[in-house]
Amino acid sequence: MKRIGTPVGTLLAILALTSIALGRQEEKKQSEPPARGEGPAVQRQAVDQGRAAERLQQQLNELRTNHQSLIDQLKTIHAAALKEKAAETAKQIEALIRKRQEIYQDQVRRLEQELQRLRRPTRERPPRGETNATRGRQAPHFELDSFDGRTFKLAEQKGRIVVLEWFNAGCPYVQYHYDKARTMVELAKKYKGKDVVWVAVNSTIGTTVEANREFAKKYNLPYPILDDRSGTVGRLYGARATPHMFVIDQDGYIVYDGAIDNAPLGKEQTGGGKTNYVDKAVAELLAGQKVSLPNTPPYGCAIQYPSR
Repeated sequence: MKRIGTPVGTLLAILALTSIALGRQEEKKQSEPPARGEGPAVQRQAVDQGRAAERLQQQLNELRTNHQSLIDQLKTIHAAALKEKAAETAKQIEALIRKRQEIYQDQVRRLEQELQRLRRPTRERPPRGETNATRGRQAPHFELDSFDGRTFKLAEQKGRIVVLEWFNAGCPYVQYHYDKARTMVELAKKYKGKDVVWVAVNSTIGTTVEANREFAKKYNLPYPILDDRSGTVGRLYGARATPHMFVIDQDGYIVYDGAIDNAPLGKEQTGGGKTNYVDKAVAELLAGQKVSLPNTPPYGCAIQYPSR
């Protein structure tokens, strides 16, 4: 195997250090609070908010430009390594590119969320007197494996909206939403790419790995089914039925707890037309608004928890 030439190897080291430095620089920028106006007037607050948004937009533009330049240079070095048959070096460059892409995506996501918050009209922002208590309880952290072998950690979803769907493939109410209405799958697809994470949780004592895998394959689920056959997480959240839905906001608070909609088995029961409560709650969060209906009675099949 040929060893890569000194100039290319040196440049690789320089670019690796540049990648780390850029990541730290952007993290520092994100940690700096936006400038606030000294006066209490709403007009002054809006002006300062606009200036902070402009600065943040400039940071985003610089981040994108610097990132693309770095990736282009790394790809050039990667091509040179392959040409010189320096396989090990090529692998190291590939790993560096992947790592830098992950860091970049996380930075962009956080900056865009902050930019969205700053651009939100002042009148739509939560009142100063609003406390965490008015937003619901803190969502209990948990870690579960899915039936297809992946691991889901709620702690890793900070900054995203999380929808928890308590699920049982044998429940007629669940079957309706998958066989006829396609409620869950279509709603998850609707918010895909908008920092909304959807997961199903199965706390049914008698369920099997094979049954859940077959169900996911049959309906081409775009989200995992988490294995909670112990009932630990279901009891932690107070899930009572399938489907019982929970919506967790970007700060980790449960802002909706209840039914998926007001139409069990497609039969609207409250008057005024069908309403999908989860769709409404997620849309309000994405618009920077407070969830208008935080609780409804869940309907469906009682969850079959194991005996304590």
